[in-house]
Amino acid sequence: MSYRQSIKKAVPPAIWQPISDARYALGRAAQWPAATFHPWRRESIRQLAALKDRYRGERCFVIGNGPSLRRTDVSRLRDEFTFGMNRIYLAFDEWGFQTSFLVSVNDLVIEQCVDDLLALEMPRFFSWRSRRYFHRAPVPNSQSPTPNHRPPSPIFLHTTYTGPKFATDARGRLWEGATVTYVCLQLAFHMGFDEVILIGVDHSFASKGKANTTVVSDGDDPNHFDPRYFGKGFRWQLPDLDTSERAYWMARQAYETAGRRVLDATIGGKLQVFPKVAYDSLF
Repeated sequence: MSYRQSIKKAVPPAIWQPISDARYALGRAAQWPAATFHPWRRESIRQLAALKDRYRGERCFVIGNGPSLRRTDVSRLRDEFTFGMNRIYLAFDEWGFQTSFLVSVNDLVIEQCVDDLLALEMPRFFSWRSRRYFHRAPVPNSQSPTPNHRPPSPIFLHTTYTGPKFATDARGRLWEGATVTYVCLQLAFHMGFDEVILIGVDHSFASKGKANTTVVSDGDDPNHFDPRYFGKGFRWQLPDLDTSERAYWMARQAYETAGRRVLDATIGGKLQVFPKVAYDSLF
């Protein structure tokens, strides 16, 4: 047990929790100036403004990266609006199409895959925190994303690990909720989608261990749709499913309050937060 953990155990939560919350709040406040006024963020905010409520009345699919994706007929999504995450691009050649958007906010994924991510052509959203890995990226320009134009530069989101919230406007701060899927749900809400459907969000991992611990894969990846996803030598963090569930409940409440909905069409998925729907029934 660490010194900090021993102190927490000895001191009542009523005392240390407000102190901890205040410390995290100060940390977020320190991030705010650059995340608001830096030229890259200003351009990202402008592009996010152009996307605000653009897709009202439409539906979209958030494609998770779980093994169940291998049992899902993704070809049906060719003409749908889709959010892909992290290394979903490993499936693009097999599918014969790319997702409409790509989102990645995990530092380890971005650090190790930045060249692959920069080679993609769809609108791509990354954490502002990860900007240090994009020194070779073109500086954001003044062009707006339109259906016929794909921006050449990343769109940076001000995401944080702390300060639980559901952001209805992605120009401000977004809580990551321990899963990039939650960031996608906030982006989809910002863009105005009335219905969001999850697939491939298995919400279960074969690899076990303490949440958020960084590990190095020693072989093929059993936790995702492709054994190369976090293959041998890849550094990644064990999932925090409890925090993710907390985030998903916040997302459900936000969508339902706004008269919208999130459905879960994951084949065999373990997540029990959103109403289930059979994937084949959606077409």
